[in-house]
Amino acid sequence: MKWLSKWGWLAAYAVLMTGAVLVIVRGESAPAEPNPPDKITLSFRHFWVKEHDRSLLEIFEQTVESFQMSHPNIKISVEGIDQTTHREQRLKGEMVTGTPPDMFVLFGGAEIEPYVRSNRLADLTGFLRENGLEHQFKDLQLWTFGGHVYGLPIEGNAEPLYYNQALFKLLGIAPPQTLAQLDEAIVRLKAAGYIPFALGNEDRWPAGIFAHYLLDRYAGPEPIRGIAAGVQGASFRNDAYQSAYAHLERWIREGAFSPDANALSTEGAVRQFTSGQAAMYLNGNWDINLFGGTGAAENFGEQVGVLPFPALHEGGERSVAGGYTIGIGLSSNLSGAKLEAALDFMKAFYTEEVQNRIVYEGRRIPSMEVAFDPDQTGPVFAQVARMLADSPDSFVPYDNMLSPEVKKAFLNGLGGMLDGTENARQALEETEQASVRYWQLIRSSGMP
Repeated sequence: MKWLSKWGWLAAYAVLMTGAVLVIVRGESAPAEPNPPDKITLSFRHFWVKEHDRSLLEIFEQTVESFQMSHPNIKISVEGIDQTTHREQRLKGEMVTGTPPDMFVLFGGAEIEPYVRSNRLADLTGFLRENGLEHQFKDLQLWTFGGHVYGLPIEGNAEPLYYNQALFKLLGIAPPQTLAQLDEAIVRLKAAGYIPFALGNEDRWPAGIFAHYLLDRYAGPEPIRGIAAGVQGASFRNDAYQSAYAHLERWIREGAFSPDANALSTEGAVRQFTSGQAAMYLNGNWDINLFGGTGAAENFGEQVGVLPFPALHEGGERSVAGGYTIGIGLSSNLSGAKLEAALDFMKAFYTEEVQNRIVYEGRRIPSMEVAFDPDQTGPVFAQVARMLADSPDSFVPYDNMLSPEVKKAFLNGLGGMLDGTENARQALEETEQASVRYWQLIRSSGMP
């Protein structure tokens, strides 16, 4: 019995040890649980805070939500602020101190050139190449410096002349094809008790649309190209530009614009147009979403006609202002896992699906080469799309071509003309002086 008891205990011990060894062996042979990736937070700032951007913001927010679900270790912390505050105050200061958000919406062209010069924007050239996107964008001109790409456009835009077809028909006014015909329409509309042009210049840039069209019609594209490039002898002081500003000054004297336009918001101007108080509205296609808003006449969208801004003379050029100006940039501070996370989000955002939503839901021009059916976008956007297809040429809005310092003088001068504190000659000279100072600074600093 003692023998059996002794060897029974040893057998039980052997069984237990064998089981333990098997457990250990199995544990060692089973695949180890991967270490969860570190949590990454990316800051993203946009300026889609106004009514006309609501649909674009919804598309963005839903893309962020979907991206975070498929990338649970990445959190995108989103901030939305007013466009002027972001572009003219916050981002400028952050670029000086080197503390911008990780990702942000911004305008391409002259506005980002100083950011590129100071190495504040991430170079996306390799990202485009590695993801087969080099030839997927319609135009990267405003985002390319020295052969490198420093941001990607989200959408395109165009600035047509919208007019109330029913009102024009009621008054027997033909859609104007020339500036002389537009001048006549302004006089007749004013006499009939209507505001010829709804203009909300609270943010100062809307008046710039009238100015750059008149400057383009009187002088063509060459002078502004020379001015924007700092070509010796290129100047705002030329006869054609003086004639263009004189034409705008005449419209102001005649009461062609909304009363107290400098204090009126864009949304207020749209309400004047859609309620029938104003006969025409000159602005970007981004405002189409507002045409069916509160106070709009019934079926107003079906009454809206779309035209390119009139030519100087019969049969003259009627190029359309627009381009691919609004996009996303990345801070050059990003590196390692944070940079990879930001680029992963860019891949998720710049897709055919998102671009189609931007067209059909946002009524925006796609920045990428995607096919869409204009007839499924609503009556006004469909006209804009057809106008662009029929237009032989386009030009970048002047406030995207001019440096921020010169642009400020350009827009301030126009605001002064509207409120009567400056005349055409003073406003043009103010812009010229700002341009001279800017290029003197650039040349004295040795910048290329």
